[in-house]
Amino acid sequence: MKHSGLTRGLAALAVMAILAGACSSTPAASGGANAKYTIGFSNPGGVGNGWREAMLCSAKAQAVKAGNVSKVTIIHRDTDAPGQLADIRTLIAQGVNAIIINPAGPDALNPAIAEATAAGITVIAVDASVTAPGAYNLSNDQTQYAYLGATWLFKAMGGKGAVVYMRGIAGHPADTDRDTGFQKALKENPGITIAATAVTKWDPNTATQQINDIMTAGTKFDGIWTSGVDSNIVDALKAANHPYVPIVGADNAGFVTQLLNEPGLKGAAVTNPASIGGAGVTLALQILGGKKPAATTVHVTPELWANDDADGKAKLTAAADPTLPKTWPLGLTIQDWTTYTKPELIACKGPGDV
Repeated sequence: MKHSGLTRGLAALAVMAILAGACSSTPAASGGANAKYTIGFSNPGGVGNGWREAMLCSAKAQAVKAGNVSKVTIIHRDTDAPGQLADIRTLIAQGVNAIIINPAGPDALNPAIAEATAAGITVIAVDASVTAPGAYNLSNDQTQYAYLGATWLFKAMGGKGAVVYMRGIAGHPADTDRDTGFQKALKENPGITIAATAVTKWDPNTATQQINDIMTAGTKFDGIWTSGVDSNIVDALKAANHPYVPIVGADNAGFVTQLLNEPGLKGAAVTNPASIGGAGVTLALQILGGKKPAATTVHVTPELWANDDADGKAKLTAAADPTLPKTWPLGLTIQDWTTYTKPELIACKGPGDV
């Protein structure tokens, strides 16, 4: 069966992995070539979301590749900011050396982050930023991500018409940053209006129902901006015999395949590497080893790959991989941040996993 290792890995990730008492109550001393660190990862949403699951597999693969991580404990469940506060405190109680979080909010986690840093635990926020003093932020530039895609979309629409605006999780820092970028592009294009706004929660099934409801209501639209739920939207348009309109999504395997092969589809993918999870492991280990970055916030720069120009088509073709699950992003690695191979990522195994 294809991706059997991946399937087993994702099934494991869908379970809240808390092994209380499995780690020492005191973080191990940092430094030393043979030091063995334990890492916790808190992801408060996206069970069943390909991007989130690829992020966690990336963290596990990088922890193995690093060679000095003895255990990665992942708490992966759908919850809110108070639930994530509890999850972070669970990891603190286990005495991990570093905690990587995909934050539910920019400020709501600050009390638990303060407790972690007071205990000598390194805290890295990936995918989106937190405001807590002492924490480090490593993410795609989400404001630029949205701005790039929206600017292309509005141009593809001829500078006029109505767009369906499909956001992520309300209040999530990445969604907030993306809205900033989207609104900037919207302000620069006064001929564009919003036909409908949907909060997809980054869930493909939810987004599919929302676009179907919009079409059923007879809402007229001339373009669609999605926050990374894309191939299912194309599928819904096709199933409803709705004419294709220009669409923006992420560099997900299914969407990239559609952009290359679906007749009449005009669209663009903006890169948003889920391998930011593995990059977070690298940054955590660098800090634990005494090598701190010059700034507490580090951004990865997104790219736009459109299928209406030769350069974009070339990049889409180079990235395409129809063997991956369609909701998985194609940014499988990040130069200078991840060192695992593609098979190691797909295996989705952390230190000690069998």
